[in-house]
Amino acid sequence: MSNADLQEPAFTIDAFHRGRFHVVQPKNEGHRSGIDAMLLASLVASDRPVSVADLGSGAGAAGLAVASRLADARIMLIEKFPVMADYARRSIGLPENAFLADRVNVVEADVTLTGKARLAAGLNDEVHDHVIMNPPFNHAGDRKTPDNLKAEAHAMTEGLFETWLRTAGAIMKPGGQLSLIARPESIAEILEACGRRFGGVEITPVHPRPGEDATRILVTAIKGSKARLIFRAPLVVHGADGHSLNTEVDDLNNGRSAYRRRVVSRSPRQPAV
Repeated sequence: MSNADLQEPAFTIDAFHRGRFHVVQPKNEGHRSGIDAMLLASLVASDRPVSVADLGSGAGAAGLAVASRLADARIMLIEKFPVMADYARRSIGLPENAFLADRVNVVEADVTLTGKARLAAGLNDEVHDHVIMNPPFNHAGDRKTPDNLKAEAHAMTEGLFETWLRTAGAIMKPGGQLSLIARPESIAEILEACGRRFGGVEITPVHPRPGEDATRILVTAIKGSKARLIFRAPLVVHGADGHSLNTEVDDLNNGRSAYRRRVVSRSPRQPAV
């Protein structure tokens, strides 16, 4: 694929997992993925074939990271903005990504759809083992950006977690895992949205540096689980020098390991071993 094949706006082709896969991303508009997407992808841990849906996938960095690390994972990238869905398709089509291209597809759909509209968009009931998401996180009072696409992609609407988790619960198999990354101030809304759909919630605060407040939380939960809530030990991204990544985070960021749940729940449809 030549640069001429990609029209304006300007784009970059960015390497992840130390060059194992690449993502085509807008240079001057929209959302650009980084360590948040890689930490989200690290929450998917499996030793067997799995189906993973990435809600609001953008250019597809998180879903592609799962496919890069797990050779038996099939990924559905779900994105409502046509321009970002096109970046995801271009990412899949890169020669560097040939090893995962046949396991990843893109669906243009609004994750808040319900009922027949959701089914018509290709978001079918109880088909995925994992659903991952990095929902919009800017509140109305947050600093505005002149980039309209980025502003809309980051805008947190009322009831966002309720609508996104409703869709996650609908398209996920019983016993499937929900994984998301969010700001710490969203924790109450997330727990409320989990409601009776998801249990066994595990929350990990993510701190930029030692002694600094958490700026993100990693959340996993299991559909239909009755297990108790667990607050896990924090992840600190950077070491004492404030710049280099801590070893554990570096491994997660570069696809060398997964951030596994403390408690592994068995699907209610699977027989006990």
